[in-house]
Amino acid sequence: MAIEITGRTNGPTFIKTPPKTETDGERKTTLTHTERGDSVALTSATQQIKKAIGSSSASPVDIDRVNSVKKALADGSYSVNAGQVAHKLIQLEKLIPPENST
Repeated sequence: MAIEITGRTNGPTFIKTPPKTETDGERKTTLTHTERGDSVALTSATQQIKKAIGSSSASPVDIDRVNSVKKALADGSYSVNAGQVAHKLIQLEKLIPPENST
């Protein structure tokens, strides 16, 4: 399965470099490069998700469930319902748009 990475811009890339010191006889000059700071802009949907997660008092992980699965795995009593796993995989596959071969 090939993954295509998009959204890359051809703008300038700024690399942080240490100041260079040049010696001109007895005089030393320090050269520095001006750097532009990076910025990130969140979409409104992302801001709403962040707000919802931040205001949630409940943990996103059910610790009791995690502990029960760990215990079942450790003692060998954890069973996998292969039919349910297959059904969920088929549902997921239906959600993925088909690749265009053109």
